[in-house]
Amino acid sequence: MSQQKGLPKRSENYAEWYNELVKRADLAENSAVRGCMVIKPYGYAIWEKMQAQLDRMFKETGHANAYFPLFVPKSFLEKEEGHAEGFAKECAVVTHYRLKVNPDKKGSLMVDPDSKLEEELIVRPTSEAVIWNTYKNWIQSYRDLPILLNQWANVVRWEMRTRLFLRTTEFLWQEGHTAHASAEDAMKETRQMLEVYAEFAEKYMAVPVVKGIKTANERFAGAEETMCIEAMMQDGKALQAGTSHFLGQNFAKAFDVKFLNKNNEQEYVFGTSWGVSTRLMGALVMAHSDDNGLVLPPSLAPIQVVIVPIFKTEEQLNAITEKVDNIQMLLRAKGISVKFDTRDNLTPGFKFADWEMRGVPVRLAIGQKDLENNTIEVSRRDKERGQEGAKMSVSLDAIVGTIQQLLTEIQENIYQKALDFRKNNTHVAHSYTEFKEILATKGGFVMAHWDGTTETELKIKEETKATIRCIPLAGEQEAGACIITGKPSKQRVLFAQAY
Repeated sequence: MSQQKGLPKRSENYAEWYNELVKRADLAENSAVRGCMVIKPYGYAIWEKMQAQLDRMFKETGHANAYFPLFVPKSFLEKEEGHAEGFAKECAVVTHYRLKVNPDKKGSLMVDPDSKLEEELIVRPTSEAVIWNTYKNWIQSYRDLPILLNQWANVVRWEMRTRLFLRTTEFLWQEGHTAHASAEDAMKETRQMLEVYAEFAEKYMAVPVVKGIKTANERFAGAEETMCIEAMMQDGKALQAGTSHFLGQNFAKAFDVKFLNKNNEQEYVFGTSWGVSTRLMGALVMAHSDDNGLVLPPSLAPIQVVIVPIFKTEEQLNAITEKVDNIQMLLRAKGISVKFDTRDNLTPGFKFADWEMRGVPVRLAIGQKDLENNTIEVSRRDKERGQEGAKMSVSLDAIVGTIQQLLTEIQENIYQKALDFRKNNTHVAHSYTEFKEILATKGGFVMAHWDGTTETELKIKEETKATIRCIPLAGEQEAGACIITGKPSKQRVLFAQAY
């Protein structure tokens, strides 16, 4: 069962709290393969809801899904120099294609030396190389553009330090890859997809984000510009929740992807790529959950309403079931997912704690007295136990309308709590001394002036472990002086320690 002893407290050990919660809420567990995870059915159900909503948003903006090979020839990865250097240390490499029985050790297998590949294959860390090699065959004229594709896939990046959802050797994601006739169109696409990610994070995940541009040092390998959304977790650290890259003509030149423009001239294609991954699952957990378990926004909860019967006899359960069947039918007709927990080997108290751990937004409890009074007990997960409005008694006649309203309120409340937390933990530093003091005593986001050099950026990272998360797109053009060098700065940038 998922419910055991109490979770570690966030205030005492945030990392342990997170790891335990992911496991106890039945989201995921470590696999037998080092650095990889098993996403359990409940966790995968949340990912499916994320995937479905994002997929709708991609298709609404004109994109179609496709699929490209898992393996990337090493020569493809080498074609774009910055891309190759950026991913070299994370690549898993396939050198042989067959095993054979080891004659010196019964029952064991060995690599067949005669099966060595002519060219090594990289297990995709990302798909720009293999996709742009394909685009070369698809694009001849401006009439073939734009190409607006997305791929749902898995990728492998060989991580040394792994953590469920946040950083694993293999993870699930989507990667968009588009080709355009002009830099303007490609940049428009880059910005559009950043807005799609921001809308998804805020409207569906209930996670407020800062939209911004990455510094050259933090830019995607092979891109000319990287845009991102940054979210604050409850320990004050930042989590990069999505990126959108303007690739310029870098990959087109590397793979010789040209088109005949309207002036009948050959020109290199402009490209973008953009992606989010199962890292969003980690963000969802860390942004909202509490010491009692998950807190899920209704829009992404696999089960939005759970109903727990309280009974002593079979006759009472039958009477409750008759009433609950009607409630379930009405809720499902409104598009609300509901589960009737009829497990007969568990107490109601255990069930309450179990569903609380899993973050179900609304819990209903109904017993014999409720039937007699034509009422039902309603508990909402976004409020602490004992908090005003956390529990109420509602007429059975009004339950469907009440739940519809509650789900909307809970979604908005979860977002507002996260937004208030971010506001209260975003600070302004006027000097390097103040900057370091804020990070040491308060944490969170720190807005400070920076002189625009990689040298200064790396010095701050080395001394404080804080990185420039982004140059905010909504940042005021407030002139100032760099907190370290005193050189001129046009606006404050967002610093934080991050996942």
